[in-house]
Amino acid sequence: MTDERTAQSDEEIIGRVLGGETDAFGRLVERYREHVFRIVGRRVPRDDAGEVAQDVFVRAFTSLGRFEGRSPFEHWLSKIAVRAALDYWRERYRSREAPMSSLSEDHREWLEKSLADDSASSFEAAESRRLARDLMMSALEGLSPADRAVVELVHLEERPIAEAAQILGLTAVNVKVRAHRARKRLRDAIERMRDAAGA
Repeated sequence: MTDERTAQSDEEIIGRVLGGETDAFGRLVERYREHVFRIVGRRVPRDDAGEVAQDVFVRAFTSLGRFEGRSPFEHWLSKIAVRAALDYWRERYRSREAPMSSLSEDHREWLEKSLADDSASSFEAAESRRLARDLMMSALEGLSPADRAVVELVHLEERPIAEAAQILGLTAVNVKVRAHRARKRLRDAIERMRDAAGA
C-alpha cells in the first residue's frame, strides 16, 4: 500500500510547510537531493559539493514563500542550485590565486605531455579525461563568477541561450556577449597554462 505522504505533490508538501508543518520540507529534500547534487557536483569541487547543496536547501526553505508555482518546483530549485554555485565561485574569485599555482604535479605533467603529443588517443584514456576536466576547472577559476556560470550553462551543458538567460536572470543578448567573451578568455587561460607548463 502506498504511503499517502509519498504520493503527495510538491505543491501539497509546500502548502504543509507554509502552513507551519516545517518538518514536511524534509520530503522535498529527500525527493530532490540527488538532483541538487548533480547540479552542484558539476559546478564546484567535490569536497565542497555537500556544503553547497546544503546551502541550496537552506535557501529554498527560507524563500519558499516566494515560490509562485508558475513552473515546477524542480525548475525553481535548479535555479537556486545554479545561483548557489555561482555565489560559491564569487567568494572564491575574491581570494583567487593564479591558476598555474593551483595545478598539481600530475596536471603539469599532463600539460607537458599534451604539448609533446596532441594525438586524440592520449585524450581518450580515463586519466587524461579526469586531468583535462581538472585543468578546465582550474581555467574556469580565472573567470569572473558570472562568466563562469555562462560558460558552464551554454558551452559545457549546451543549454539554449534563452534558458541560460532565465536561470541567471540576464537578457539573452547579455548571455551571448558574455559567452563569446568568456570562451575567448577561457581559451587564453588554457594557452597560458600550456605555455607555463612547457617553459
